Amino acid sequence: MTVTKRTGIIGGSGLYAMDGIEILDELDMDTPWGKPSAPLLLARYHGQEIVFLPRHGTAHSIPPHKINYRANIYAMKQANVSRIVSVSAVGSLREDIAPGDFILVDQFVDRTINREKTFFDGPVVAHVSMADPICSCLQKSLADASKQACITTHTSGTYLVMQGPQFSTRAESMLYRSWGMDVIGMTNMPEAKLAREAEMCYATIAMCTDYDCWHEEEDDVSVSSLLEVMQSNVQKVQRLLSHYFKQSENACACSCQTTLNHGIFADLSQQNDEALRPIHALVERLL
Repeated sequence: MTVTKRTGIIGGSGLYAMDGIEILDELDMDTPWGKPSAPLLLARYHGQEIVFLPRHGTAHSIPPHKINYRANIYAMKQANVSRIVSVSAVGSLREDIAPGDFILVDQFVDRTINREKTFFDGPVVAHVSMADPICSCLQKSLADASKQACITTHTSGTYLVMQGPQFSTRAESMLYRSWGMDVIGMTNMPEAKLAREAEMCYATIAMCTDYDCWHEEEDDVSVSSLLEVMQSNVQKVQRLLSHYFKQSENACACSCQTTLNHGIFADLSQQNDEALRPIHALVERLL
């Protein structure tokens, strides 16, 4: 039996309010790592099956440092998701990335603390490469869709992931600029690392909402200023996704989905059920 490979969208709850989308089911899932942020929404759009998950919960009640990232990614794996599009609000650390612009980042710097960042806590150990954390194939498809949607989009950049939930101090913002960081946000780590361990293609649509607090001629970042720009950005990302899903073929010819072939430091055939249970969906194809 052929298993339908789906695209997962992780972002705000408003993303699935697109014209022509058909809601198929609501998946209230459990994982070995707990429950995801919300039930997953299974939908069909332009003939393709999509799984939506609001990472902060349906009422935006989960702060970034409290998100159960492992449960979110594992639930996506259980739902036969093979590629994830992460939609994230970010602040700009560069003059030429203006509020309302999109950035298809290709690198991350992880400055988060006290977040669970791996599925492989032992006795099964894995070391996967994060040299190129974004799937270039998926990123190119999103770039093509963004061009078709006429959205100002920067096709590379480094996303510094801060702990939050507070915004940066002015000194921190200036420091990150001196490091050459392009945008700053709170959510894509360890999300990207876990997606790589789960052998899923991963790419980020970073939606710029503000200039953080480094820009002397702009107001410092605030929730009220963010919300106004975010409403406009949601409409734009809906257009981008519409063009993306209209593409006849979105499957990637990449190595993302075979990451564990050379990453696991264990003989899985010698592991007992207790060791395999929390990672079974990730290693099932290798058993």
